[in-house]
Amino acid sequence: MALASHTPATWDDILSTTMHNYHKTLTDNIFNSRPLLNYFMSNGRVKTINGGISIVEPIIYTDGQADSYSEWDQVSVAPQATTTAAQFDWKQLVATIAISGLEEAQNNGREQIINLLEAKIMQAEETLKTLLNGMLFGTSSGTTSTNDFNSLQTLIDATGSPGGINGAVETWWASPDVSVGAVDAAGLEAALRSAFNLSSDSGSDRVDAIFTNNWGFEFYESTLTPQVRYTDTSKANLGFQNLMFKNVPMFWDFQAPEGDGTPTTAATTTAMYFGLNSKYVGLKIHSDRNFKQSPFSDNLSGSVASAHATSGATSAVDARVSFITTYGNSTIRNRRRCFKLHTVSEA
Repeated sequence: MALASHTPATWDDILSTTMHNYHKTLTDNIFNSRPLLNYFMSNGRVKTINGGISIVEPIIYTDGQADSYSEWDQVSVAPQATTTAAQFDWKQLVATIAISGLEEAQNNGREQIINLLEAKIMQAEETLKTLLNGMLFGTSSGTTSTNDFNSLQTLIDATGSPGGINGAVETWWASPDVSVGAVDAAGLEAALRSAFNLSSDSGSDRVDAIFTNNWGFEFYESTLTPQVRYTDTSKANLGFQNLMFKNVPMFWDFQAPEGDGTPTTAATTTAMYFGLNSKYVGLKIHSDRNFKQSPFSDNLSGSVASAHATSGATSAVDARVSFITTYGNSTIRNRRRCFKLHTVSEA
């Protein structure tokens, strides 16, 4: 039986219309699908910006000038250096939607095209979720690429230079970052309590979420009695398992790292705990490249796609491709208000 002929104009029209209508759903599905990504979205820490050479976060790093005075006293006014800025490079994410010539011919009716596109878009969604979430934990590919968004392991640290500021030299730019080691239930709670307090400003400006891997979540759960094992029901209703520490929800994520920062494995026996304060850590996305989808390319069967490595022969592909691109990065503007516990194991 003969296949229907290609109708590229129809494909372009349906694709652009479908993607335009689907854009908000695509973004919502990405950011509401993982505990960490949902945390950024629900706390308003995913922000769009217009551009620039880099992403700039203004930082207040010391107190300004203030004093008491009496009647007729002269008030001293002197310039105070109280602010600086952290600068973060733009990073680029991409997911592809590829359609072969055969798929175009086989799916020629409008409803068939839309069904195929929905499947392709869903595949792109899942790819972007896993990629971005893993980047934020520093476990997307086992090692952190220089092209990746900044990971929490880098942003929350006692040293390092996220934003171009050296935390080892500028101690105000260092996070509470503790290698815990082997501890029992009481030791884990003591380490969490100490980090929580160190990263708080007398309790009012404190972390509002804690993230760990499955093993770390189970270890913390084992320290609780049934009477105090409660959850943030609003998060639980979204499908995210959580426990509470000092009224702050603790979540586990399958892409959260082991205690040494490597990807979690089935044999995990260590954990890291990240305490995040959503006032200071988040994602910045370029407004013109906020999961933007490009038109389908022309069919590549009539053009040179690549050069053969040895013979000099050329090859082409009977297919077209569309890109979903995102420019941005994860940023932080007050490392002291977040904490990290690592190398946690059970004694």
